[in-house]
Amino acid sequence: MTIKGDLLYASASDSGILKKGECGGAVTAILKNALESGIVDAVLAVKKGYDVFDASPVLITNPEDIADTAGSLHCGTLLIPKLIKKYLDGAEGMKIAVTMKGCDAKAMYELAKRGQVNLDNIYMVGLNCGGSVSPMVGRDMITEVFEIDPDTVVKEEIDKGQFIVETSDGQHKGISIDDLEDEGFGRRDNCQRCKTKIPRQCDLACGNWGVIGESAGKATFVEVCSDKGAELVTSAESNGALKTEQANEKGLMIRSKIEGAMFKLADKRREEQFAKMGSGKDRLDFIMKETSRCIKCYQCIENCPVCYCIECSSNEGHPVPKGQIPPPFTFHVNRYSQIADSCINCGQCQELCPMDIPNSLYMHAVQIEMEDMFGYEPGVNLDLPVIALAEEPAKCSK
Repeated sequence: MTIKGDLLYASASDSGILKKGECGGAVTAILKNALESGIVDAVLAVKKGYDVFDASPVLITNPEDIADTAGSLHCGTLLIPKLIKKYLDGAEGMKIAVTMKGCDAKAMYELAKRGQVNLDNIYMVGLNCGGSVSPMVGRDMITEVFEIDPDTVVKEEIDKGQFIVETSDGQHKGISIDDLEDEGFGRRDNCQRCKTKIPRQCDLACGNWGVIGESAGKATFVEVCSDKGAELVTSAESNGALKTEQANEKGLMIRSKIEGAMFKLADKRREEQFAKMGSGKDRLDFIMKETSRCIKCYQCIENCPVCYCIECSSNEGHPVPKGQIPPPFTFHVNRYSQIADSCINCGQCQELCPMDIPNSLYMHAVQIEMEDMFGYEPGVNLDLPVIALAEEPAKCSK
């Protein structure tokens, strides 16, 4: 019987899932069993749309459809939790298993602590994440650096510090992530700064880091982070859907070293990226200049997991006049002040900005400074930020 705290190598029992899934297909097997056994009513995951640059969210109730979500999509930059709030009533009326990376997990916690989603009904299956690549950047990168037609790419992965692509004619090519990022490609800026590589906020944290020996490439490393996670694994084992064994001790050390190396790289990227903004008055001038391109499309607000008010104060005519394009800097100050302590560095405000304003960079820099001052790190537990202790108006309710 699996219990919270177990560190396992896991693989699917089904040969079809073994072949189609990543690293032994453990995640696919766990999700399929969760549906078949009635632990959950649905699975919310991501599958390939038109091509590997088109990640599409999908709600699955038929266990046979789970296999369609197998495989990695590093050029998918979706954030899942707000979809649950917006379209699935915050999981109030159904139990849902959800696959998520680190920023998804942090977003889920921030929404849960504000009463926007019901964590009791959500089974969080975390996926280790070294970072994601913006779809258009990915296509340009493969064209210019890999010198490959992106329309021929059928699979991509990040492994051993390389971004690797496979084409329809069987060609494989990998290039160092560091080299790609030095040329302005590679992972999104916020992913480079991220230090939530193994999402232990989830019920399970799954990946291939630390799987060595005969199990390498054939099994998934599964860290059981909660009783709900133990339930998922135990059920899959009991029903013959999953095979497990204790993780290799040397593999544990390797996994820890990989995570530590990523932390150091993230610290380096933070220092580099934050330094570009300068400090004090220089930083303010930098932000004011960049945000002067704003067309007030509200994408940064609509897609931020911490912004959830039904009626946004930025659209009420105060402190920002309605219809003014570009809006005065108070438009941005108003938003920054509301979520500065709770920015989870998901990058959605930057990824979806049509004017390429690096909103995430500003927000994350402010959040890190506030974390240093007040000790609150968003998305790591269910503790409330100081500002949340104030009573919120009815317009902010679910």
